Amino acid sequence: MSAGQRRLDIEQIGDVTVAKFVDKKILDENNIQVIGNQLFGLVEEDGRKKIILDFSNVEYLSSAALGKLITMDKKVKSAGGKLRLCTIRPDIYEVFAITRLNKLFDIRDDQQAALAGF
Repeated sequence: MSAGQRRLDIEQIGDVTVAKFVDKKILDENNIQVIGNQLFGLVEEDGRKKIILDFSNVEYLSSAALGKLITMDKKVKSAGGKLRLCTIRPDIYEVFAITRLNKLFDIRDDQQAALAGF
């Protein structure tokens, strides 16, 4: 997958950017680096302010990936934007709950709920 190693499917819905993870397992350090760069690029290069991260494909998420999400949240907030997460499987949500990241992130059940009132 050398074609820019796209790890996110980006969709624009009105003024909201929806980034859907392509990979089922976000464990590999290189992939996490690529994902991080693509996420940060949405804010730093594209200037997007309303972003939803859709986890519907994701079955496993490493702690390194959580670090990227925390950095992403900081970048979006410092740019005056909003970040929402949606469609997180219960076992992955448990990791967010244990690490108390469910308090940091605005997590919604599905994309429709995440889009509502953005």
